Amino acid sequence: MTHSVEAGDVIRLAGVRETPLSVDEVYRAVGAPGAGGIALFAGTVRDHDHARAVSGLSYSAHPTVERELRAVMEKVAADHPVHGLAAVHRVGDLRIGDIAVIVAASSAHRAEAFDACRRLIDDLKAGVPIWKHQTFTDGGDEWVGAC
Repeated sequence: MTHSVEAGDVIRLAGVRETPLSVDEVYRAVGAPGAGGIALFAGTVRDHDHARAVSGLSYSAHPTVERELRAVMEKVAADHPVHGLAAVHRVGDLRIGDIAVIVAASSAHRAEAFDACRRLIDDLKAGVPIWKHQTFTDGGDEWVGAC
């Protein structure tokens, strides 16, 4: 389903940063007078992965990352009746508990906001060139594909 709203009108915040992310900033970015629902997802660094204890991780990104992020957001905007979209991702070294990514979508109704938010995080993880390098407490490490 394609909607007539221009993607540029609803993409309110898109970025990749080395600095800590703000849930409040992302929430404010997607607010709109006609938005009856705002769905927000924050991904954090957990202390384990596949039954191994994680000591920390680092994210790195391809130079085209912001262009690719915007392309993902444009597709979500074209397919969902949203008032606002926002997505920010960290790069660099992160500790357990740090926020790694925040995405949000606002729409007239909650179901539409939830659907758009889920699609945004799923497509970001699948198609935006961000890679995770995990280190484990046992001294091992691993690279994980696109974000």
